Formats: sequence, structure tokens, C-alpha cells
Amino acid sequence: MATKGRWQWGEVNKSNFSKIRTTIESAFYGNNVELLTSRREAYKKAMKSPGTIVTDLPVYKPELLNLDEGTKILLFNDGAVVGRFSGARKIIGMPNVNEDVLAEVVREAVYGTRFRKMHHAISYTGLHEDFMVKNHILIPEGFENTVYNWLLNFQDLTPEYSLMYERSKVLNEPDIYIFTDPDWTHPDFPGGLALFDPKNNCAALLGLRYFGEFKKGTLTLGWSVGNRQSYVACHGGLKKYEFDSRRYVAAFFGLSGSGKSTLTHSKHNGKYNITVLHDDALVINLEDLSSIALEPSYFDKTSDYPLTSEDNKFLLTIQNCGATVDEHGRVVPVMEDIRNGNGRAIKSRLWSPNRVDKIDEPVNAIFWIMKDPVLPPVVKIEDPILASTMGATLATKRTSAERLLPGVDPEALVFEPYANPFRTYPLSEDYEKFKKLFEKGVECYIINTGFYLNKKVPKEVTLEIVENIVEKKSNFIEWFGGLKIMEIPGFEVKTSEYEYRELLRVSLEKRIEFINQKDGENQGYDRLPRECRDAIENLIALL
Repeated sequence: MATKGRWQWGEVNKSNFSKIRTTIESAFYGNNVELLTSRREAYKKAMKSPGTIVTDLPVYKPELLNLDEGTKILLFNDGAVVGRFSGARKIIGMPNVNEDVLAEVVREAVYGTRFRKMHHAISYTGLHEDFMVKNHILIPEGFENTVYNWLLNFQDLTPEYSLMYERSKVLNEPDIYIFTDPDWTHPDFPGGLALFDPKNNCAALLGLRYFGEFKKGTLTLGWSVGNRQSYVACHGGLKKYEFDSRRYVAAFFGLSGSGKSTLTHSKHNGKYNITVLHDDALVINLEDLSSIALEPSYFDKTSDYPLTSEDNKFLLTIQNCGATVDEHGRVVPVMEDIRNGNGRAIKSRLWSPNRVDKIDEPVNAIFWIMKDPVLPPVVKIEDPILASTMGATLATKRTSAERLLPGVDPEALVFEPYANPFRTYPLSEDYEKFKKLFEKGVECYIINTGFYLNKKVPKEVTLEIVENIVEKKSNFIEWFGGLKIMEIPGFEVKTSEYEYRELLRVSLEKRIEFINQKDGENQGYDRLPRECRDAIENLIALL
């Protein structure tokens, strides 16, 4: 699905020429703009950019990644902010978002870069000819590491992928254009501004340095395109298990730090032939339930990977970690979040030994990863309405990947629908699409990777649960309201106890409160259907 990168006489779609789109795209044609044509060129500029630490660790098999032999892992650090800031996001089309005012802000931001050299880079979101979107980004000189990371995270324009893009179906959609200035400041936006005009495939990322803003900002628009093209936009991981002539495709949805990447990349001690699609960004075809990865690389936390970890062989760049000199006199990174929380690294696609860009087999199961302390380690849901409703009220906790405002409790239980805080369209659209997946026979499970009644659910227990489900060895028993649970030693479900039922009731009532909150926010922009509230209330009535 190729986007339209050029204006054509007689085929003008005026909706693609909004105030903000026109302002942003025009900036790309200034005489202060330099086009970076490859990862190789971006690497050379990044290694010379002030503040870059060129480690003595080589990139593994650079020739397979469109990089030169001898390419080293680069380390670059931000300042105080080392996570995303949701408060910076503004979406054109949502209630109370003034397009005229924000268009003026963007015009001034673009003007403010006229005396600076700007780097223009191009990439693809979507790695199969069934779904490909071309991205353009503009970044000021001095932020060459950001450009390089962006070209590593998304697919750069290799001959192979350029030919694939030419073969792909042309959409009546413009290319994605993103204007950025990390040095930008404005008294009305002290935390920065991430402005999205999703219907016109453009954005402005202003006053934001953390690379996750650039990654998720680009994906925000890619997911928006996918949603309009009858795909299910997924902030999740997906893998295929093959064993005994059987195949099973599982998708895992959870916020950063929930265990999503761990579950996606687990090799299960070699019990299966594992094929990984991606651990963060993909789309599912609503008709045939096939799935497509949106990115080639992985943007992973470094906290769980000490320097000696074998996984570090696949690092390409590192962000927000320290550096030191080892016993051999080599400059090496200091991992495990010693410098700050949320240290990050881009790993190459070679990290997954069996990595593919599309899985044709239909998705068999969706796992909502939650950290709700009253939920057992696993719950099976068979009703499509309740299954999608529980995804819409996915309970979890914030992580170091996010920059929290003062006074916000990082341990408080929060709801993040479908684990995707990057939605640019009404929540009901995701609800209906996930419900359709379940109606088409996709299984639904909740797995609690946090604490169950103050007892931590170990990773080994979660993996065993998933393995039993994949092999159809799981013995689920009726719980209540059509929910089913698995008997797991040490994690007995105490529904007969009054105290536990009250805790469960409170958890479900919080979901009702969240649904009601969506009714009242932003003039009901994210209102969920009445059947969602009814599904939860029916459960409460049984306690």
C-alpha cells in the first residue's frame, strides 16, 4: 500500500492541503535542507556529531543492515528527560484542539529553523507490499544521532524495499511528513509539543529530545493509516509457534515493561520453532487475520541486559546509558539503568533468528497483559463483547518509559485501552475491530505479569501458562460470568472469600468509572458502546 508522494495535476485532494500539512511539507523544500540518502551516510554524520560516544563494540553483520564494515555501536545521551511525555500530544480533529492556533505555532517553529541546516531522511513504515507507507522527517543539524536512530528503527530505502514499495498498491493517501526541532521552546508548552494532523499524515515534534517520541510519533501516523485501511492497529508483539505439524499464532498486548517483549522473544527452551513478526508495532488484516510488521528493528530497554549479555551482540545504538573503559582499554556502555531509568537501545532484526515481515497464518489468540493485582495469573474470555471490553480497559502501571508529571503516582493502577496510548481516532473504532477479531474465532486471554494478591507471578509461570495454551493442554475451569481460570499451584483463586470478592468488585467498578469517564471527556470523542458497560456490570452483579 504505497502512499502518494507527489502532487498530481487534476488529482488534487484538498484535504491533504490543510494549514498544518502545507506548513510542514513546505519546510522540506527549503534551501537549508540536506537529504540523507542512507543509513551509511547518517552513521558517518552521527559519529561526528558533538556529544556522540563511539564505543569500541562493533555492529554485528553490518553488511546485512545496509551499513559499512567496521561500523561501531554509537551511544548518545539526553539530559533530564529520558521518557515520553503524553502531555505534549495534541491531535487535530479532537474536541478543544484549536487548529488555527496550533497552525500559527507550527509556522513560527518552521521559521525559527531558517538559519539552521536541516536533515531530510526517508523511510518506510510497513515491511510488506500489502502495507507500506513512506515517511519523511526533518531534523536540525546537531541531532544526527536522532536521524541515524530513526533510519535504523524504520526501514531505509534499500533497493529491495524500494522495489517492493513500487509494487505495492497505491493509496489515496499522502506520504507522512514530520517536522522536528528538539531545541524549540514555548511558554505555552513547557513540556514540548507533539502535534498530529492524522487525516493529512503529518506531525510536528517540538521541544522533544527522547528518541521514543520520534519512533512513536512516526508509528502514530502509520497506525492511523492502517486503521483507515481496515487493518487493526496493534501496539503489541506477535509470534508463530510450530510444533508437531501444528501452528499457533499469538499476539501479546501490554505497555513497556509489562513483559510484552519477553513473551514475544522467548525461545521456550527450544520446544518450538519460533517465528517472530515484531515485539512492538504491527497491523492485523481484519479479513484474513494475517499480520504485517511495521518496523525492522527493536527499541528495547537495557535494564535487563548487562554488558556481558549475549543479546547485546545485536545492538546498533544505545541511548541514555553511561560509558566506561574496560580491562582491555575499550570504551563500553554501562547498562542496567545505572545512569538513569529507561536506558534504551536499538537492536537489529538479526536478534530474532527466525524473523519475518508477514505471517500469513491467521492469529489464533490475543493476550491482554495486565498488572491488576486482583486478577489471577490467567483468565480466559469467550464472549467477544467482554473480550474487547477488557482490552479497552486494560489495567497496568506506568513505567520509566514515560515522563510523569509531578504528583502522579507511578504505582497507581491505570487503564490504557489496548495498550496503545498513540491512537488518533475514536476509541470505539479499536473496540469494534478487536471485537470482530474475537467474533471471527480469535481466542482471548488476560495474563497478569505483576502481582496477584501481593504475590509476584514469576516469568516462568507465565511462560508455562502460554505453553499450555499453545499446546492445548490447558485445563480451564468455570470461574464466574463466563470467565474461565486455570488452577495454578500457589495462586489459588479465593472467590469464596468475601474480602477477595470485594477487591474484585472494586477493580471491576474502576473499569465502569473509566468507561463513564470516556463518556464525559472531550465531548464523548472516545465514548464506548453501552454494551461495554453492560458486560462489566453483569460481572459485578454476580459477586
